[in-house]
Amino acid sequence: MCDMHMNIEELDSLHSRQERLQELTDFTESCQKKLEGLFEALGWSQEMNADSMQEPMEVCPYDPNHRVPQKSMERHKASCKLSKMGYSREEQAEMYNPTVCYEKTNVPSLIIDKHAQRQIILKAKACAAPGRTEVQYSQSEYSADPPDVPQNHKHAICDLTVADRLALYDHVTREASQQRAQAQSSNNDDLYVDLVAKLKKGEEQNGPKSHLEVLAEMRDYKRRRQSYRAKNVHITKKSYTEVIREVIDVHSGELAHLWQEEEREAEEESQSSRHSSHRRRSEERRSASEESRHSHASSRDAHSSRHRRHRSRERSRDRDRDSRRKRDSHSPEERRHDRKKKRKRS
Repeated sequence: MCDMHMNIEELDSLHSRQERLQELTDFTESCQKKLEGLFEALGWSQEMNADSMQEPMEVCPYDPNHRVPQKSMERHKASCKLSKMGYSREEQAEMYNPTVCYEKTNVPSLIIDKHAQRQIILKAKACAAPGRTEVQYSQSEYSADPPDVPQNHKHAICDLTVADRLALYDHVTREASQQRAQAQSSNNDDLYVDLVAKLKKGEEQNGPKSHLEVLAEMRDYKRRRQSYRAKNVHITKKSYTEVIREVIDVHSGELAHLWQEEEREAEEESQSSRHSSHRRRSEERRSASEESRHSHASSRDAHSSRHRRHRSRERSRDRDRDSRRKRDSHSPEERRHDRKKKRKRS
């Protein structure tokens, strides 16, 4: 019986496994059909290998051990160049391209590369004196082999000497002033043109006017004549009575406005007088209540002082009575004895 029971359980588990396997196969077949339909819609083939999917790689010119995809080569070259120059990742993250700030402006800008920087420093060094003076640095204070162009303030201070930085500053200010002068001269060219001679020259070159030119002149003449007419047509076309009526309406409106303002001022004054009277009444009530409180408090104090005096008098009377009783109760010998004690104490 036990063996039959075990066989039945195994058959049931096997049957459930077969059902699950069938469900998985059906699911995979449906997914495969969907993928085939998607590939057909996109025009792709399912037989694409890894070599065809891989992007072409290029070797970095700054480090031959670096192999980078072709589309990201420019970005890698910029970062790899800065890394070779000694800039950390934090410094590279803080860098930005300043040319964006000068695209749509008239501010003069200069781009200095390594060759230009070298020529500027060597030219300043050749013009310098062998010894240092108060106005100029000596030749020994310039760099013999200028480094690459620094990309931040830290490297500019560390890589370049004071004389090198001054030579670069003088060159930049000189070139910027020249660019600014050229821009101003180009903008002011129209100020120095002889317009009268230009107009006379144009009139001499003009020949007989065509029919279209004559029509254009007539059109411009009509437009000019219309522009010179009176702008206040709404007054010139009105009769005397209409003008007087408008004047009266304007004056009546102004008077009505003045009357309204006077009524508002009178209402505000009445409201302010009401508020002041109400405040006076409230202050009088407060003063009366305060006086009643003070009088009540003073009456309480007087009553309490009287009660205290009465109690003190009663206590003194009780004490006198007690002392008299004690005296009456003592015998004449005891009284003498008490008198002697008092004399000794004194």
